[in-house]
Amino acid sequence: MISSVPLSAWFVTLVLLSAIVFVDLRLIARREGELTLAQSVRWVTLYVALAIAFGCVLALGAGGRSGAEFFSGYITEYSLSVDNLFVFVIIMTKFAVPPLAQDKVLYLGIVLSMVMRAGFIFAGAALITAASWTFYLFGVLLIYTAITLLREQDEPEFQEYRLLRTLRRYLPMTHDYHDDRLSLHVDGRRHWTPLVIAVAAIGLANVVFALDSIPAIFGLTQDAFVIFTANAFALMGLRQLYFLVGGLLERLIYLNLGLSAILGFIGIKLIIEALHGSHIDHVGSVPLPEIGIVTSLSFIVVVLAASAVASVAKTWIDQRTTA
Repeated sequence: MISSVPLSAWFVTLVLLSAIVFVDLRLIARREGELTLAQSVRWVTLYVALAIAFGCVLALGAGGRSGAEFFSGYITEYSLSVDNLFVFVIIMTKFAVPPLAQDKVLYLGIVLSMVMRAGFIFAGAALITAASWTFYLFGVLLIYTAITLLREQDEPEFQEYRLLRTLRRYLPMTHDYHDDRLSLHVDGRRHWTPLVIAVAAIGLANVVFALDSIPAIFGLTQDAFVIFTANAFALMGLRQLYFLVGGLLERLIYLNLGLSAILGFIGIKLIIEALHGSHIDHVGSVPLPEIGIVTSLSFIVVVLAASAVASVAKTWIDQRTTA
């Protein structure tokens, strides 16, 4: 398995991430009111700043290429995670999660999915190390996902997966929510609140979304450390983004187009790298390009910026037309 850092750096990073999770969870437990817009802005800024600082430290310690790969992966994962917010809104509505408890549900669900995604990442890294043909598989999967994303016209629907139905059937559950508590004792026996089902739904939805985002970052780097940390920082900042841009998602009408272009680009990049690995440098008389990490990062940033600007412009034109 490829890693740009020694085991000691892995240990320090895991301790750092665990500390962030612990402190954030303690702050959530002490919060008495709903998360305000101003608080969301501050938290999003803090998590983005932490990611930037980490990327800079990584670039200084492991080299500029590792730093560039981290930022490319982080931006890609964060961008693809924005699509998750639609599903989060549906889950919160379907389970009628109280507003005061939504912050805790999102956080625990995201931490749960972070642990499960780690297994995907290490399995994928080991698979790529053992067999280079997986580049073709990931590439085709990403191109297929890009085409599917283009065809989607409606918001994704939430499905109560079998695991959630099983939890509901076998766990002793209360009928109602009890503030933001996950469990309580009833007649001397522990009962779980419906909040547990909502947490499991968020975690499971995040893992399902990883089926396209994990192959996407493997198209940018095969460094397991970079992939893991980029995913971790993207997921940790996702909760605050939910409260910050929840009302703006409807205006990002061209987001799916941008994400589709990014996934398609990375899929093609993976297939080209696989062809190079098979010592195929030309298709007929056309040479296959070498797509570097700087090119990838530039493409991702430009496409996302263009999608946002086009969405804002379209919304403004529509408002002026209907006014």
